[in-house]
Amino acid sequence: MKLSALAASSAVLFALAAPVAAEPQAEVLHWWTSGGEAKAVGVLQEEFSANGGTWTDMPVAGGGGDAAMTALRARVLSGNAPAAVQLKGPAIQEWYEEGVLADISSVAEAEGWADVLPASIAEHMKCEGHWCAAPVNVHRVDWIWANAEVLAANGIEMPTTWDEFNAAADKLKEAGVIPLAHGGQAWQDATVFEVVALGLLGPDGFKKAFVDLDADTLSSPEMVAVFDQMRKMRGYVDENFPGRDWNLATAMVMNGEAAFQIMGDWAKGEFLAAGKVPGEDFLCESAPGDGYLYNVDSFAMFEVDGDDKKAGQELLAKLIVGPNFQKVFNLNKGSIPVRTDVALDEFDSCAKKSSEDMAAASENGSLLPSYAHGMALRGAQAGAITDVVTAHFNSDMSSEDAVKMLAEAVANSM
Repeated sequence: MKLSALAASSAVLFALAAPVAAEPQAEVLHWWTSGGEAKAVGVLQEEFSANGGTWTDMPVAGGGGDAAMTALRARVLSGNAPAAVQLKGPAIQEWYEEGVLADISSVAEAEGWADVLPASIAEHMKCEGHWCAAPVNVHRVDWIWANAEVLAANGIEMPTTWDEFNAAADKLKEAGVIPLAHGGQAWQDATVFEVVALGLLGPDGFKKAFVDLDADTLSSPEMVAVFDQMRKMRGYVDENFPGRDWNLATAMVMNGEAAFQIMGDWAKGEFLAAGKVPGEDFLCESAPGDGYLYNVDSFAMFEVDGDDKKAGQELLAKLIVGPNFQKVFNLNKGSIPVRTDVALDEFDSCAKKSSEDMAAASENGSLLPSYAHGMALRGAQAGAITDVVTAHFNSDMSSEDAVKMLAEAVANSM
């Protein structure tokens, strides 16, 4: 009896002394709140929970992420950062320079990220050589979406040049159809602008203007032509556009109220969530011109206290870049996997075109980071450009004056 009691007592003491694995906890700040986006992020929540994690959701509405960044700064300043934050491009580096990002290299190395991610995209995820963010997907920005029935009813093909787009828009306007669904928010104005700019400046001109910030290109006659086309675009939107969210503009195309929308392929997630079929209910075509503008969603991991939160970060990073999540998430989101080894058999024709075009653009040097979506420039420079774009779009400012203001704004932001 004494031996049994001693053995039992020892077992209890051993159990108490043995290390207990921390239960993964993660508070996740993001701005995926629309139908297709919410469905996509739900995939990550479910997989995180299935792997023993506890997810605390912190959604902050607003497609451009501005409100989310305001909320993030408040949390960081209070010393209570979320474990993971939807963050991308140069913004990752800006937060790293503030000394608040965690190192997740152990996960990246164990999972072999360097072997399955495109090198150019992988670089966005590193901070001074170590991994500090996990990429989720690749969005193409330079898409034109259209209502198939509206185009057919008006005898219009998907435009392949900006002249064709203008001719189609004029015809639709005469028929009483809103040619272009658009929301009057700064980031949406910037999206249309950079798509037009890529088409008219070409990949080399775009890179000089919006990656290198070359003064001559920013003030060139070709840039005047870009603003001329933007003036036309302003005439193709309805008068109720100010403040409209992007997904409501997508809904206008869905219900036939408008014919076209220029938006990244997160718009496709809205069509798919509504049960629409690509090639039948809606059409997709790369915007006129050469090149491919990418926007990569990612989650940066912030310094947190507690083994449970650190375990949550590691689990989250592992799942985000894992092949299963990459497939299921991107099928819902409208984007394509960032991993190069995920089969696209279950993806739609728009996604397959995006993947093919990305591979070709990577080969010929026309794969370019989106300035409007925080991939190419830091906040001050991107904001200076967008301020001019929005001022021009919402006034009678001449293209020449806009170009002069653009060059000055960029110079002053350096």
